[in-house]
Amino acid sequence: MNEIKIPELAESITEGTIAEWLVKKGDKVEKGDPVVELETDKINVEVNSDFAGVITEIVSEEGDDVEVGDVIAKIDENGEAGGDTTEEESKEEPKEESSKEKASIEDKDESSKKEEPKDDSTNDVVASPAARKRARELNIDLGEVSPRDPLGRVRPEDVDAAAKSKNEKKESKPAKKEETKKSEKTEFDKPVERIKMSRRRQTIAKRLVEAQETAAMLTTFNEVDLTEVMKIRSERKEKFIEKHGVKLGFMSFFTKAVVGALKEFPLLNAEIQGNEIVKKNFYDIGIAVSAEDGLVVPVVRDADKLDFAGIERKIGELGKKAQENNLGLDEIQGGSFSITNGGTFGSMLSTPILNAPQVGILGMHNIQKRAMVMPDDSIEVRPMMYIALSYDHRIVDGSEAVRFLVRIKQLLEDPYDLLLEG
Repeated sequence: MNEIKIPELAESITEGTIAEWLVKKGDKVEKGDPVVELETDKINVEVNSDFAGVITEIVSEEGDDVEVGDVIAKIDENGEAGGDTTEEESKEEPKEESSKEKASIEDKDESSKKEEPKDDSTNDVVASPAARKRARELNIDLGEVSPRDPLGRVRPEDVDAAAKSKNEKKESKPAKKEETKKSEKTEFDKPVERIKMSRRRQTIAKRLVEAQETAAMLTTFNEVDLTEVMKIRSERKEKFIEKHGVKLGFMSFFTKAVVGALKEFPLLNAEIQGNEIVKKNFYDIGIAVSAEDGLVVPVVRDADKLDFAGIERKIGELGKKAQENNLGLDEIQGGSFSITNGGTFGSMLSTPILNAPQVGILGMHNIQKRAMVMPDDSIEVRPMMYIALSYDHRIVDGSEAVRFLVRIKQLLEDPYDLLLEG
């Protein structure tokens, strides 16, 4: 009989939750076959069998939390599909167990006869015969009993008091735990539904709180006139699709603008490690994507080396993988700066939270046509977007953050520079 265990997944992943069993008891599997889908705080991964054979036991059920090295199933290399071998063994097992149980019971009876109560050997304790008998019944050491008799003689009621005190100590800890659990739950007079948070949602909640507690987070705002960006998209939309096979979206413009601004303000592309500031000389831009289990931030690697089509293609690939829950660990780790677009859901203005340990995140919002006063005092209707930059004030000064956001605004309102660079 072999065991299927949770393997080493990655350096930062040590536990997970059984999301779905891909096999059931009695199924035959080959070596390398996926047997279970494991939900971790980052991605869902499939655990493969290291053996060929028949699944004889499912140890961990769906929804159970497991750690690296835990046994989650057992497999018989000589078994046959359908569970025939297991059933035959199970029929024989009761007979063997019954004989063993009888032997163990007899042994226990003999050992109990041979064993002498601890309190009988306590010769220095003055106790009545009734107290000694009561101590044996309750398995109480007479040496630990506090007598109320002025002469120090232990009586049966003293033994009872000691036994009661011992039981209260044992029950006190579980009682406290139950009280804590009850205090954490809020009772309602009207019907409610309790849903267990997924591991990913728990991790998202934990990290968002950590980001707010550890970073000195501030947010600065600005607005962008997207007239020129929309003009370019309209003019080159068809040719772009014909040439590259992908649509020319807004994200490639914003990603290019972010890279351009980061080159001028490198502290926003850094992170804090202890007492050191680590400036990153690469531009791995995280693009927040809303998936079924929560927000994930896949990373567009070396965004500065990609053209517009390359960025759009990569964002499309990562977005599809996120929706299908097929992102790999290497695709969500190690970003240097992030972009989140609440505008896809209609958000007008929001304060994005840092994706630690990054020190900057850009928030995009909904595009609204608004009447704007032009330099010549004329009024025109323009497609406007509010943008927000959240930053870690520990290493990024307010003036630097404001100038960074202004630079993004400039690059988007005159995007031809981006096209020439890209």
